[in-house]
Amino acid sequence: MESIETSPTTWESIPSLKLNDGNKIPMIAYGLGTANYKKGERAGYDENVFNHAYTAIKCGFHHLDGAEVYGNEEELGAAIRKSGVPREKLYIVTKLNGTKKQNVQTAFNNSLERLGLDYVDLYLVHAPFFAETPDDLQQVWASLETIKESGKARSIGVSNFIQEHIETILATAKIPPAINQIEYHPYLQHGSLVAFHRSKNIALSAYAPLTAITRARPGPVDVLYAELSKKYGVTEGDIALRWCIDQDIVAITTSSREQRLHGYMAKVPGFKLTREEIESIAKAGQQKHFRGFQNAWIAEDDRR
Repeated sequence: MESIETSPTTWESIPSLKLNDGNKIPMIAYGLGTANYKKGERAGYDENVFNHAYTAIKCGFHHLDGAEVYGNEEELGAAIRKSGVPREKLYIVTKLNGTKKQNVQTAFNNSLERLGLDYVDLYLVHAPFFAETPDDLQQVWASLETIKESGKARSIGVSNFIQEHIETILATAKIPPAINQIEYHPYLQHGSLVAFHRSKNIALSAYAPLTAITRARPGPVDVLYAELSKKYGVTEGDIALRWCIDQDIVAITTSSREQRLHGYMAKVPGFKLTREEIESIAKAGQQKHFRGFQNAWIAEDDRR
């Protein structure tokens, strides 16, 4: 097996967040959604997706975020095996399809088989959209609790849930969600949702944290990003990731460009935004609303 060399000091410098179950999650992740989303139902092995995942590991990303619905767990597993990075040094996430009802244990077992792993570090319900009743959510969550108790998922959580969905789960949960993965950036701050999660000791992770740069320009945070990137000698993308991390929110990013991934790992751990800078970006972001994902399920002007 080929073993790639990554800088151990680079990965060890990545901050981690302690979850409510005592496990720690690295605060920067490589996401295999969006650009690495495989079209079609299991549309055949995709060498490009494998290469992207392998490159991310080579660049020092040990937190890898996948999902059943992306159709690329096989490629992620192959990249993990080729990397030669010891399993205990990796943090692997996958997700239960959140748009259809299915047997949770079977879906989870299939994910493990495609990944070629004995366990994942985090298993998420990808979305609440499958649920027709509160009981639907509660039953699925009970199945995740069973999976956690088996030891095959070290932590369990949710994704794309708002407060009412979390409250529904908590009403019957034996184990609370450790984390909720949501679209989060200056133009989608979700009102009181962040404060609610903190009151329940549930962590947050952010997908699409670079949206203000990549999809929503021009906008009111542009000037701030430019000024801060010059001040700290980093890219605007680094500023966007750090804005999440410095709020204790895990940042999930993606790129097919090796140089950019190396840059994130080299630069993001090396600086911190001040409290005033974090608040200035948040305040400017509130002047604009933009949601890049889940628009088929969530109203365009819904800011929750």
